[in-house]
Order: sequence, then C-alpha cells, then structure tokens
Amino acid sequence: MIRFLHTADWQIGTQFGQFEPDEAAHLAQARFDTVRRIAEAAAARNVDAVLVAGDVFDLQTVSDTVIRRLFAALQPFSGPWIMLPGNHDAALVESVWTRAQRLDCITPNVRVVLEPGVVLLDACRCALLCAPLTQRITYDDTTAFFDSTETPSGYHRVGLAHGSVGGILQQSIDSSNPIAPTRAASAHLDYLALGDWHGHLRVDERTWYAGTHEQDRFRANEPGFVLDVTLSEPGATPQVDPLRVGQYRWHRWDETISVPTDVDALNARLAGLGGNDVLRIEVGGTAALADAEALHVAVEQARARVRAVRADLSGLHVLPSADDLAELGAQSGYLAKVVARLRGMQQDAQADPQQAKRAAEALLLLARLQREQRQRDSQPTQHLEPAREARSA
Repeated sequence: MIRFLHTADWQIGTQFGQFEPDEAAHLAQARFDTVRRIAEAAAARNVDAVLVAGDVFDLQTVSDTVIRRLFAALQPFSGPWIMLPGNHDAALVESVWTRAQRLDCITPNVRVVLEPGVVLLDACRCALLCAPLTQRITYDDTTAFFDSTETPSGYHRVGLAHGSVGGILQQSIDSSNPIAPTRAASAHLDYLALGDWHGHLRVDERTWYAGTHEQDRFRANEPGFVLDVTLSEPGATPQVDPLRVGQYRWHRWDETISVPTDVDALNARLAGLGGNDVLRIEVGGTAALADAEALHVAVEQARARVRAVRADLSGLHVLPSADDLAELGAQSGYLAKVVARLRGMQQDAQADPQQAKRAAEALLLLARLQREQRQRDSQPTQHLEPAREARSA
C-alpha cells in the first residue's frame, strides 16, 4: 500500500496587484503558511510522499529570499517531496530551479524533476512517471511517453504532469500543454496526479487535479485543498480524500437591489464575513438614498473585518424618497434644486453613464455630510464657565 498527498499550483511569489499593498502582503504570506500546513498534515498522516504537480513558483524571477522561504516551509515533513516544474516555473536552461540549486536550499529529501522520466520510491514500491514542462507552452502531449515506459514489476504506476486534459476544462485552457483524457488508461496508471487547474477536480476515478492550495481567484472551483490518496495495491481503484488546507475563502457577489429588504439581506451577509474572507462585490439595481448609504456603510465596515475587499457599487441607482428629501432638508430652497439636478443626471444614465455614477456618489456624499452634521449638532455643548472660575481663583 502507498499513501501520498497530491498538491499543485502553489504559485509562490504571486503579487496580488489588484489589492491594496497591506492586503496583498497577507495573501502572499498565506501561500507560505499553507505550504507549511501541508507539510504538517503529511507528517501527521504519515504519508509516503508529497507530490507537487507543477507551478510551485509563480514566476521565474522570484527573489532568492522567496526561494529560501519556500524550501524552509517544507521542513515539518522529512519524507520525500517530488516537485515538478509547470508552465509558470518551467525547467528552462536557466530557471528558478537552477537558482535554487545554486542557493543550496534544496534538501536531500526534495526531488526536483527537471527531465522527463521515472522516479522510483523503492521504500513503498512506487514508480513515478514524471512529465515536467521544459518550456512555458507546448502543443505536444508531454505524457505520451507514459504509454511505452516500463516500470518494475509489482510497483504502483503513478503519473505526475502539468497541463490541460482535452475536453474537460474550458476551451481556452485546452489550447496549450494538452494531456490526453485517456492517459491513465492507456498508460496503465494507478493514479495520474495533475496540476494546472486551480480547483480540485475529478477527471475520472484515476485522474485528478489537486487545485491550488490557497485560493487566488474569484472562481467557485473548489480551491484550497490537497488530495490524500491511498493505493492499496497495483491496479486497485485509488481512494481519494480532499483535505482542506487553505486559509482564505474568496467570494464573488453580484447583487441586484430591488426592494429595501434586499439591502437588509445583503447587509446581514456582509456582517457574517470575517478575517479569513476575501470579497469582491458588485451591486446594481435601485435603492432609496437611506438604503444606499446604509449599504455603503456596511461595505466599509466589512472592509475593516475581512482580509481584502474589492467593491463596486457604481451600478446602484440612487433614488431619494420623500423621507430622504425630508431628512436632507431638501424639500425646498437651494438644496432641493441641487438634489433635483443630481436626480436628473441619474435619469440620463444611458446617455452618460459616468455622469449618472458621479451623481449617485454626490447624493451619497450629501447624505453622509448631513448625517455627520446632525451627529455634531446632537452632541451636548460643553460649558466652560467652571473652568474659567477655577483659573481666576
């Protein structure tokens, strides 16, 4: 029997430029922390090896410090690590891997497979058929040699590759680094461990994508896992158990506001988010001024609780109600004319969407200023007479 963890697409060195610098720094650090959790899980489960199916690094140009930190994160598991270059960290003549070798930070229990071939794990009688990428994009199936490659009798045959299984993933992804969907069967593999797709995915009972260990996109494709794989004997169906290791959960919310209860429900959902959430929210529809302002406040309050937020409320059409106008004191006079002008700009949204967006922002700003002024006016006036009497005494 052999038991191993299958993981991939760590993308160490990802920059997360879409976020604020402090948010990006936390997201980048999480990728190291989760690698360490994988190592700890491997040690706790006493697995025979950890297979990393490509894209360990996001770029060939990551710093020496990033390289050292990655290999330091592997320390909790002293068993074999088998690492495969993917399209982001391909085994070029000069690559992140050759730099890691010169830095002397690859420990003896870590095997980086830079050329196609077979790696034998004799202790658990396993033959790993490995297809590293030696360039970023290929149009030939790098796993084709698996079919004709012989391995020792009585050994498990496990494939390790990075690419796109034809007809399974999105068409745009299938265009490069192709892998035949029948490879596990044609090569008589007990298991084919794949990387490239960032969510864990069953292709067939013997072919799996592990997905990225730490979510990095607003896509609901089951990221944040490693696969705990057990092979009882050569030829047996593998037992595959997804194990969640990711720290952050990314959410993409596309919301449309129609009635006030929609705002209440969205505010309640925002209140349920915490420090391990990353949110992208886009809001459209229509709302009264008070409801729109309450939603803006709820988003800003969520920003203080969650790890990172990207919010776009520009599609929300703000329509002040009679109560809103009364609250603003805009039922007559100059302020009423300003509000009427802003409402007119909103109604002409099709002719000038940017003007309508600015009008909504102006209405919300006006409401916030009026609210802050009322708060100041409601504060009790401090009487200074006793202080003056004390000084004169």
